[in-house]
Parts: sequence; structure tokens; C-alpha cells
Amino acid sequence: MDYHYMSDEAIEKELGRRFQELRLRKNITQAELAKSTLLSLNSIKSLESGRAKLSTMIAVLRELNALDKLDSFIPDPGISPMQLAKLQGRKRKRASGKHGKKNDQDEASKW
Repeated sequence: MDYHYMSDEAIEKELGRRFQELRLRKNITQAELAKSTLLSLNSIKSLESGRAKLSTMIAVLRELNALDKLDSFIPDPGISPMQLAKLQGRKRKRASGKHGKKNDQDEASKW
């Protein structure tokens, strides 16, 4: 589905429809879902009509054992290459040569 060509209202309705389908697949009534999530029946109805708060969505996803769907809904962007470079700081690009030679001479003098 290409959301770029849909209005905000159409996307909201599509999300509401998907929540309703998920609830129906689990064979749960709106009233049962409202009771188990400690939300009002009107909150569940609002969700399924595409007019819900994020907190309502999260509570319903949790109750329907579908919180893992959030990763596909909005994937974690991870760390950007620029942030990674800043966190790593300066990396050595070559050896100085002095440290290794001194240790080699110390080892040689022991023999």
C-alpha cells in the first residue's frame, strides 16, 4: 500500500481498520478489549475509527500480543555513520614504531 498518495484521514481509517481486524482475529469484542486494557469502550471505538491516542494504540497492541508489530511500523533508525564516527573518536592509522623497538631491544638484552 502506498501511503504517500493517501490523505492523513485515509491513513488513520486504514490503521483503525487494521486494529479492528486484529481484534476480530483474536475473537475479542470491543467491550472485552476495553475491560482488559482498562480503557473505555469509546477509546476502543475511536481507535477502530482512526481517531486514537498513541497510548491507546500501545495498550491495545500489548493486550493483543502484537507489540512486536511496532518494529515494522516504525523501525529503529539505529545510529548514523556520523554519530558512530564521533563516538569512536580518533583511531590510530599507523604504529609509531618506537614502542615495539624498545621492547624488542629489552628482550634481546635478556639473552
